[in-house]
Amino acid sequence: MAEVIVVGGGVGGMVAALRLARGGHGVRLYERLPRLGGKLAEYERDGFAFSLGPSLLTMPHLFRELGADVPLVELDELCRYHFADGSRLRAFRSPGLMEKEVESLSPGQGAAWRSFYGWAEECLAASRRTFFAGPLGRPPERPRLGDLFAVAPGRTLDGLARRFFDDPRLRQYVDRYATYAGSSPYRAPAALGCVPAIEHGDGGWYVAGGLPRIADALARLLTGAGVEVRTGTEVAEVTADRSAVSGVVLASGERVRADAVVVNADAAALYGWLLPDRRRLRRLAGLGLSSSALLLLAGVEGRTEGLPHHSVVFSADYRREFDDIFRRRVPPEDPTVYIGCSAVDDPTQAPDGAENWVMLVNVPARDPGRWPMSRESYRDLVLERLAKRGHDLSGRLRFVEMFTPADLRDRYGAWGGAIYGTAYQGRFAPFRRPGNRGPRRGLYLVGGSAHPGGGLPLVAMGGRIVASLVDEDFGGASRERAET
Repeated sequence: MAEVIVVGGGVGGMVAALRLARGGHGVRLYERLPRLGGKLAEYERDGFAFSLGPSLLTMPHLFRELGADVPLVELDELCRYHFADGSRLRAFRSPGLMEKEVESLSPGQGAAWRSFYGWAEECLAASRRTFFAGPLGRPPERPRLGDLFAVAPGRTLDGLARRFFDDPRLRQYVDRYATYAGSSPYRAPAALGCVPAIEHGDGGWYVAGGLPRIADALARLLTGAGVEVRTGTEVAEVTADRSAVSGVVLASGERVRADAVVVNADAAALYGWLLPDRRRLRRLAGLGLSSSALLLLAGVEGRTEGLPHHSVVFSADYRREFDDIFRRRVPPEDPTVYIGCSAVDDPTQAPDGAENWVMLVNVPARDPGRWPMSRESYRDLVLERLAKRGHDLSGRLRFVEMFTPADLRDRYGAWGGAIYGTAYQGRFAPFRRPGNRGPRRGLYLVGGSAHPGGGLPLVAMGGRIVASLVDEDFGGASRERAET
């Protein structure tokens, strides 16, 4: 058994800490912020509640199996997509209804969506047997040659969309899944096309009271498992010699010894200052940063007839939008806007007769002070674009709060404000992220910037993988294989 320190109380760190404690290890968790959950956070004002991070839960079994008892609401309509030509696509949870909706939007393409969905199911099954099953570099227990071809190696996500769909609107719908990894569909691997198999297969869920209730449930489980949790406590350094870690130094100067250190922070933060490593930092820089986000949190007067929980209002030129983000590194002139309004399904999230709108725009991971326009001017541009596309909030706004890449950088130590660390680009992108084992014995990485990636399901898988690695290296009771 080992004495383990977990640096950072995001969901990945919480899951790793919980599994390690249940496996018999002694676990301390240090979180710099006053609350656990990392990006699974919320903002409240004047009776309105807003989720600052994930807004849709998939693969809820990953949290149920831990004992995280939260009330779940399954969404029949996962998202409503609005295209620049005024048409729309309602993405229903049921694959059968989704096929009919696609056929209604674009006659003759319903069968193409069914074929695409079948491909996504095969890709997801192969990913579960390989990529999601354990740490990078470990061969699967039962390797299958077909798994390599199931993920369409060498093809981009946009290339995959073009393989199945003639209608450019449906290509844009598929290309949207690149943003789940903070990347461009014109460079992201086709494997991201497995996401529909998750959303339509396992379903998309809302947690009553907001998704941050998952973090609250995990926090209670940590206490019950005997994890020593200290919030408002910053780790300044991971101590190590050339071969192994020995603990951490807190910002207060206190030294804490440990056999193993699990870092639930951006990999760039680990190699930049917690345990400086110029070579690895240069390698991360060479991969490029994922996108960041501008969040507009709006208290909206009145109720919007027919508004779904999740909407996406697409730009007219998707390629130019991603060129703005990743090549020109400026906020898109014509942005795609995600709209989330949890008050549609949960009246506790807004005062009576009002709505809580979360509007998210993908922007470069860059300080807003270097944008070609002010934050306020860009906020107004986003609201104007929405108004032109049928979502006019004029005269209905009680307030609008902004969260920018600078807030992500300052709150979470995210390099440049990047949501997912490095970009998910190139044919080998899944295998180029930092692995879960660090360069010293007893050092492990978990969270959105490490394998297997960002988002609630993936960081939960990462927590399970890391716990298994610590068990292997130091002994423990929870030697289960990390399968989904």
